Amino acid sequence: MSTFSGLNTAMSGLNAARLAMETAGNNLANVGTAGYTRQRADFVSAGSVASTGLLASRPGVGQGVVLTGIARLADAHLDARVRGTVALAAQSDTRAEGLTNLEGILREPGENGLSSLLNDFWAGWEDVANQPGESSPAAVLLERAKAVVNRIGQSHTEVTDQWSAQRQSLDTMVNDVNSAASTIAGLNAQIRSAVAAGGAPNALLDQRAVLTQTISELSGATVRELPDGTVDVLIDGNALVTGSTVRPLEVTGSATFAGGTAPALQWAHRPGQPVALQAGRIAGTVSLLAPADDAGTGGPLAEAAKSLDVIAEKLATTVNAAQANGKTVDGNPGPPFFGITDSNNPARSLTVLATGAKDLATVGTNGGALDGSNATEMSKLGGSPDGPDALWANMVIKIGTATKSEAQQAVSSAVAAAGAVNAQQSVSAVSIDEENVALIANQHAFQGAARVMTAIDEMLDTLINRTGLVGR
Repeated sequence: MSTFSGLNTAMSGLNAARLAMETAGNNLANVGTAGYTRQRADFVSAGSVASTGLLASRPGVGQGVVLTGIARLADAHLDARVRGTVALAAQSDTRAEGLTNLEGILREPGENGLSSLLNDFWAGWEDVANQPGESSPAAVLLERAKAVVNRIGQSHTEVTDQWSAQRQSLDTMVNDVNSAASTIAGLNAQIRSAVAAGGAPNALLDQRAVLTQTISELSGATVRELPDGTVDVLIDGNALVTGSTVRPLEVTGSATFAGGTAPALQWAHRPGQPVALQAGRIAGTVSLLAPADDAGTGGPLAEAAKSLDVIAEKLATTVNAAQANGKTVDGNPGPPFFGITDSNNPARSLTVLATGAKDLATVGTNGGALDGSNATEMSKLGGSPDGPDALWANMVIKIGTATKSEAQQAVSSAVAAAGAVNAQQSVSAVSIDEENVALIANQHAFQGAARVMTAIDEMLDTLINRTGLVGR
């Protein structure tokens, strides 16, 4: 092998060390870049030149090193695991947050909760029973009744407001999915062209990986990698993205709580074909927005609103029936105490019809004007096993139990997701210590290759300029 070939070998070593240092430097520059996957320069040894014939010498030692590519150190299995666990964690977190907000509406236990207000209301009837026909205890009772009515109506309003907020969030998330899908389709086209040209579009792959994880977190989508470098993004077994083609989603159903049609997803290009999501924030939101059912297993917001309507109706019918069983101090039949102006929305249309002591049926059937026996019986209504207090207690217990269960599930899912992310980061994240070691090692490799080039240069100088000078 020619001595001059040693210069090329040394040059390949210099180039290899320089590229390796540049790769390490790029990793360090992106140590804080979200979604960046560390890279590594891969090399192979260049074989020796073949030598044949009668005068062939012994085999050569090789011609240095050759760059084979800049590898992106990602693990497809770990990436898929992260997408799956993050989707489940996002669904649980969305439901836990929604139920926690719903539980906050109840204000239980506390002096502003409906149970406390109902207790005060029933106690007010006992005060009225002790002073039939007096205006002061009657006024206190009516104010307590109005507080109960206001709390039921306000709770119903807050529940429907939360439903509206979740509905708007659903529209936003679906728009985010469609936007990310369009970007992925564009990246697919660029990556396919780069791969076909023999390039390594690592930065584009990182951008696409971030977007696919975002879509998975929102919708529970899965990803299928194809040989040409593109990916298919699948939701409910159907392609949201395939190559450079996007099939967007859209939200159907009512935009308001009173609309009557539950929100759902469908394919925009195939109206009427529903999309069933098994994980992701969108799935959690859709479950929160589900309508109530006869079994009481519907969406928690709709079930809470339905329960408030039932409580309002029960309160009105119970107290009005007790009023009808008694007489006022004037001897007249007890008039309705509560009224409901909208049968489709009892909780928010519940009103207090009584205006003073003359409207309270404190007197028993056979009692005199100062008899308060009927008011005493009304004060005991709070202990009825099927009364409004019991219905409210059951509602609070049901929501509290569901909130606790969902919170525990959210914690468990978050731990699983964190474990998957840590496993992924252990492979693809940049380690400052490792990159500094790589820089030092490749710096010495560069110095060594430069020393080899210097040595060969001195050999050639001796061979060319000093040969034949001995003895002169």
